Amino acid sequence: MIRLVHQLIIIVLCLVVWVPVLGQTTVDSIQPWDNRYLEDQFYVGVGYNILFDTPEGVGQRNFSYNLQAGFIKDIPLNERRNFGIGLGLGYAANSYYTNMGAAEGANGNQYQILADSDFNRSKFETHSIELPFEIRWRTSTADDYSFWRIYAGAKLGYVFSGRSKLVTDNGNSSFSNDDIEAFQYGLMLNFGFNTWNIHTYYSLNPLLKDNTILNGVPLEFRVLRIGLIFYIL
Repeated sequence: MIRLVHQLIIIVLCLVVWVPVLGQTTVDSIQPWDNRYLEDQFYVGVGYNILFDTPEGVGQRNFSYNLQAGFIKDIPLNERRNFGIGLGLGYAANSYYTNMGAAEGANGNQYQILADSDFNRSKFETHSIELPFEIRWRTSTADDYSFWRIYAGAKLGYVFSGRSKLVTDNGNSSFSNDDIEAFQYGLMLNFGFNTWNIHTYYSLNPLLKDNTILNGVPLEFRVLRIGLIFYIL
């Protein structure tokens, strides 16, 4: 965290020094070092989580949302600086609303399908630290801030907090659910123009651990995430 703060201070100081100098130059006098710019280092996003591979009778309810934010180190690999990679660190909060209830039991957590009249909301909730890796292509230049981008890659997440929550007319129940897989990983694709960019992610491993079952059937939920992502600086 301290290193990140130092990097941000250096970036701000460089901008303070360079902007007045660039304002006094002409196009003919631009030097090569003026083009050593970086793009898209901070990101925020919002999305909708869709569950696949659900057992018969299990369906989604309400809005299963995703919120994410973080920092990505932009590393251009060519002289034009429109192709490169990005390595990052971020945070994500996810909710998955279904008609399946979870309860703690002496022999492990128990799951059942609920009738709509028996509950108001039932969800899994996770909070994760994420490590995104992107292969980046864009049409930007040092003085063009509106450009197309296609960023493809993968993301590894560590769930440091995973809970199940059930809300009924008679009250709420919530507990830390250790059936939620701690390490989650998948493929992602972000593309768009200027401010508006589509974010997609597909998990390569299940949301829950292998030994999690419902009525004798393994719960092998996989997540497809679709939303918007905004890059800054």
